[in-house]
Order: sequence, then structure tokens, then C-alpha cells
Amino acid sequence: MDDLPLRPALELAELVQRRQISALELLDLHLARYEAHNPAVNAVVFTQIEQARSNARWSDNVLAAGRTLGPLHGVPMTIKDSYDWVGSPSTWGIPERVDNYPRGNATAVQRLLDAGAIIYGKTNVPHKLADWQSFNSIYGTTNNPWDLTRTPGGSSGGSAAALATGMASLEIGSDIGASIRNPAHYCGVFGHKPTMGIVPLRGHLLPDDHAHVDILVGGPLARGAGDLKILLEILAGPTGAEQKAWRLHLPPARKTDLGAFRVGMLMDSPVCAQDDELTEQLLATVDALERAGLQVDRNAAPQFDWARYQEVYFLLLRAASGTGFSDEEYLFHLQSSESRTPKDTRYRAYLDRGVTLRYRDWFALHNEREQMRKLWAKFFTKYDVLLSPIAASAAFVHNQDGERPDRTILVNGREELVVDQLFWAGLSSVVHLPSTVAPAGLTRSGLPCGMQIIADYLEDNTALEFARLMEEALGGFKVPPGYG
Repeated sequence: MDDLPLRPALELAELVQRRQISALELLDLHLARYEAHNPAVNAVVFTQIEQARSNARWSDNVLAAGRTLGPLHGVPMTIKDSYDWVGSPSTWGIPERVDNYPRGNATAVQRLLDAGAIIYGKTNVPHKLADWQSFNSIYGTTNNPWDLTRTPGGSSGGSAAALATGMASLEIGSDIGASIRNPAHYCGVFGHKPTMGIVPLRGHLLPDDHAHVDILVGGPLARGAGDLKILLEILAGPTGAEQKAWRLHLPPARKTDLGAFRVGMLMDSPVCAQDDELTEQLLATVDALERAGLQVDRNAAPQFDWARYQEVYFLLLRAASGTGFSDEEYLFHLQSSESRTPKDTRYRAYLDRGVTLRYRDWFALHNEREQMRKLWAKFFTKYDVLLSPIAASAAFVHNQDGERPDRTILVNGREELVVDQLFWAGLSSVVHLPSTVAPAGLTRSGLPCGMQIIADYLEDNTALEFARLMEEALGGFKVPPGYG
């Protein structure tokens, strides 16, 4: 029974609905893992345990009366700090927001509750959700369960760590710079960045903000592809006034047999360093998929000027994230941008320029992005998915010194700027494409890694189905040592 929280969420829901275990008993098993493992991992940073127990008892009573609440009936889970959940603060890791208690649930949170989920806590994030390390001055540092000296990723780092340890059966995160996909890769779980706009983000805003920014999406994390799919089905769809006029109907997966998929591949970054250990394991995974029947065109990828591709992403990303900067921060970046030469292509230069973009310049970049989207659409007339990394290495050792743009990670024995690996995030993000990260085994050093699966616009089900077939052929989630 102790390992029950590590089973797929859909299996747990079925056990509850068959009354082989009560929702309260299942919650207590998850809470036992929280009590055992969270002190070292520090993934779950806020709890409403008595409320969760009350909700579990009510779920059991509903079932006893012959009704079910939905596909997640009785499944315990946690949610990312940045989602509004009545009774809990939405801090975004910002000390000034520690008393930001929302009056209502985020749309995504309400949909999970309506589907029968039992939410008992919130998971940690970096300050302003702006890091691949999940630490802040409110809740401290979240550690990777595979190696406590390493990051679980960010900004949904607490989410991925909670899943990997069995403290939660499902999670929801958000992603603008691989914030779902990067933690999934570092912690060995599944994560899906949906097509831009299909998952409502109402309730994933700081106070006084009413509009969502470009590129940002909300999406699911899980320990299996099937759980990922059902969670997306629950989360996706219009909200508010949009419900008057339209319904979301994502097309089915293009293929349902591994051997039928037409697959391209981009494994070496043209613009950033790539760790040989990671590349070695991802290529070994491709080899194993080929032995299982997959046919891969190893030289097939969209033909872009990749350096310019990254520039467009950097500028649009920083324009989007800069909307939350104070007047003082904006002025600093404006002055810094004006002091730089046009030939300055360091990341800080893109940060300055992106934060202070005029609308005319933003629209020119957006127009360029639309041309990029056309080239991707052309690629997907011949191929069903593109396989790639989502980061430059496996999980790296904690490094909280200085500011993020200046921090480095070790890649092939050399110090490289950590922000350079944003290339892999932007591959699908800047053009609003769906992409799934699925576990792809362990590196020689024993760290998990994930394969990014990119599909065409609104073809989320194709990426998810490939992840399921990959899981079926090779195995998926592996329990970190000491957490079985």
C-alpha cells in the first residue's frame, strides 16, 4: 500500500470508484509521503490538510450515494503556487505577495475540483516564476529527489518534485520558458506545454493584472502519458464570454501506431552548447524506438536561421516577461539598452531590448514569427512530430549566486551561461506549438532526462499519443532511489 501513491492517477481514481480504497485512505497515504519526504525535498510549501480530509470524506459520501464527481474522483494532488486557490496565498515567490489570498479559484483549479480531485497543498516556485531553480525568500529551496544537491527545475520545480516522490499524483504548472518541460526533464516525469491559448489562465495573475502575456501557457504534469492526456482534457476549453460562441475540439492523434509515425529530429543545438552525456542518452532512446518499429529521419528539421530564431524568441520572451517590471526596473533597462551597440548580442542585451520594445518593433517581430509558423506548418505536412532535447544538460547543481543571466552550468567540463539553453524552450514556445516531454531514461551519471516531442498547432493529442507509445515501448517514469 505504501507505494500506491506512485501508481497512475487514473488507476487510483478507478480504485476509489470501485471502493477498493476510500478517498480519505488514499489522501492519508499521500500525506504520509509528504511527511516523510518533504522535509528534505521541500516541494510542498503550503497545505490545507484538514480541508482536504473534509473534501475526501465528502467524496466518499458522494460515492456511497451512488454518484461520482468525475474522472479524478478522490485523487490527491497539489498545485503550483501561482494558481489561485481559496484559502492559500498566491505568492509567485515574491515576499510582498505573501498575504495575497485570492477570493476565488483559478479556472484550472476549479475544473480540477469539479473533476473530483482532492487538492491538499501548493508547490514551490522561483521568485516571479523566473528561474530553472525553484527557490525564494519565503519558502526556501526545493531540491531534486534524484540528487538533493541539484535543482528540480523551474518554475514548476516543486510540481515535478512532488510528483516524482509520490507526494502528489497530478500537478498543474505554467510555461513560458520551459517552466513545465524543464522540471519534467530534470525530475523524470511527464509534462505538456499545450498549444497557446487552449488552457484558461484566469486566476494565474498577480493582483491588478487582467490580461495574460504572449507565449505563457498553463498545462499538466504527471507520471504517465495517460494521466497527462486526461488532465489536459479537464483543463482545456474556453471560459467566460468565449463560452457563448465556441467549444474546443482538438483533433485526434494523427497516428496510433509507433511504426506509422513520420518523425524528424533535431538533437544538436546550432546555437548553444549541449552536454554529451545528455545527447548520448537521447540518441540511445531514439535507437531503442527504432528497434521498436519507429522510423526516424535524423536529418529532418525545419530550415531556419537558428541564431535569428533564438533572437526573435529572446526579444518576444523578454517583452512578455517585462510587463511585470516596475517603472524603476523599466527605466533601468531602457537606459541600459540605449547604452548598448547594435552588435551586442549577449543575453543581457536582449533582456534590455525586449523589456523596452516599442509596439512597432514588437509587431515586426510578431510578423516574423508568423512567417516562422508557416515554415513549421510546412514541415508538419511531411512529418508528424519533431524530437529534440528540452535543456542543455541533466539537472545541474544548485547555484543561487548573483543574477540568473550571469549564472553558469557545467557542460562538457566548461562553464556555459545557463540562459543559452533557452533555445530548446523557444523551439516550440515562440511559435505557440504544443510539446510534450516524456522520460527518456537515465544518463551515465544516473540522472533522468526527457525527450521533447513537438507537434503541429492544436495537435496536442499527436504529441501526447507519441509520448504514450514511447512509454509503452520503453517504459516511462522511474521512481528515484529511496522513494519506492
